Amino acid sequence: MAADKPNVVLLYADDLGYGDVSCYGAKTISTPHIDKLAAEGLRFTDGHCAAATCTPSRFAMLTGEYAFRQKGTGILPGDAKMIIPPGRATLASVFKGTGYQTGVVGKWHLGLGDGAMDWNGSIQPGPLEIGFNHCFIMAATGDRVPCVFVKDHQIEGLDPADPIQVSYKQPFSGEPTGKANPELLKMHPSHGHDMALINGISRIGYMKGGKAALWKDEDMADTFTSQAVKFIEASKDGPFFLYFAAHDPHVPRVPHPRFVGKSGMGPRGDAILQFDDSVGTILAALDRLGLKDNTLVLLSSDNGPVVDDGYQDQAVEKLGKHKPAGPLRGGKYSAFEGGTRVPFIVRWPAKVKPGVSSALVCQVDFPASFAALTGQPTPPAAVDSQNILPALLGTDMTGRTQLVEQGGPVSLRDGNWKFIPASPGAAKNKNTNSETGNAPDPQLYDLSQDLGESQNLAKTRQDRVKAMSSALEKALLRPGK
Repeated sequence: MAADKPNVVLLYADDLGYGDVSCYGAKTISTPHIDKLAAEGLRFTDGHCAAATCTPSRFAMLTGEYAFRQKGTGILPGDAKMIIPPGRATLASVFKGTGYQTGVVGKWHLGLGDGAMDWNGSIQPGPLEIGFNHCFIMAATGDRVPCVFVKDHQIEGLDPADPIQVSYKQPFSGEPTGKANPELLKMHPSHGHDMALINGISRIGYMKGGKAALWKDEDMADTFTSQAVKFIEASKDGPFFLYFAAHDPHVPRVPHPRFVGKSGMGPRGDAILQFDDSVGTILAALDRLGLKDNTLVLLSSDNGPVVDDGYQDQAVEKLGKHKPAGPLRGGKYSAFEGGTRVPFIVRWPAKVKPGVSSALVCQVDFPASFAALTGQPTPPAAVDSQNILPALLGTDMTGRTQLVEQGGPVSLRDGNWKFIPASPGAAKNKNTNSETGNAPDPQLYDLSQDLGESQNLAKTRQDRVKAMSSALEKALLRPGK
């Protein structure tokens, strides 16, 4: 296989914060497999997802378009129709267009079907309609129904005699719920999450039937990881692109018994160890098959961290001195840096020298960058995607000059400057006890001197506020308008 067409493996965590792994400074927890990946590759200190929540960041990463440009790209229910139209160019179709085998394993959360879903029939459109050859996914998240896996166009393991029904409007008669049957719960909700009761955990939304197909949360990480390894083994003659979308450490955090209690930080810490183990298993498969040198591995997260995200799982009580966002302010749901600045590591032994990069890079740039890697033009629909391939490969230490960050309010990075416009709304998310970034006045931070965004310079640097406000307004317009 030619060195200019490497295999590409994207290891994507869910709610993993900048400070949640030891190679980014965590002391309470150790993530040896991620650390090894970083030591052998390029670790970015200013790498971003495009949004501070899951659906919009995944949409932007796959399409190369900021999610705020399209309606209906907020956090989706589990029965939402697919929000990327069939046939649209995506990161997957970029690879497929030059002969790559393409697979997605894990959390999808971009909708399935056309709005009139029969879960017992052929489930499409889905990943196979936007460039993937193979998929083994969950429709949304672990805390949303339906609690089953979808392989290609079918629910995996479904018994036709026990059809599935899903509703986000009303419960099914005779089916237990977390709200009505708390005595059946092994994990209790802290806010919301009190509807369908599956595997002793109540979820968002209602479902009935499909008993043989229901997942067991404790086995989910192993199931996804083994499917990822199977895809690599089947595609080893390459080239291939694997999007491994782990569920960890998203709620509900129900790690396999071999990780329970190992972190000392409760289920959230244990789930981070489980993600690290998944990473190690996939990297070991590349080693075993002799694929390491010419495989570009990219590890990142869909958004920043959250501690209490809906279940009483001791994440707050056992946090101790651990700071999930490290030195950053904010986290999931936030316009501050902790919302979108996440772990971001690239390893490609044949091409990338190990080190640390401060280049400003973002997942929205993957379609343009990997199109360049495979000798193709950027897809026209990827309007926000820039070719930052030199930064990803370590030959450019600047990356982007500007970046829009979609948190609570939409903010702008310009070099080391960060601007958050005045925005109505609560300054704190009451349920999660996390900052949103909303404030009645503009906020301006010099991240080169104030990484934690503690000194608002808006009043003393009104020239910079005016310039960045104008630049943000321009950036929010669709390019070319």
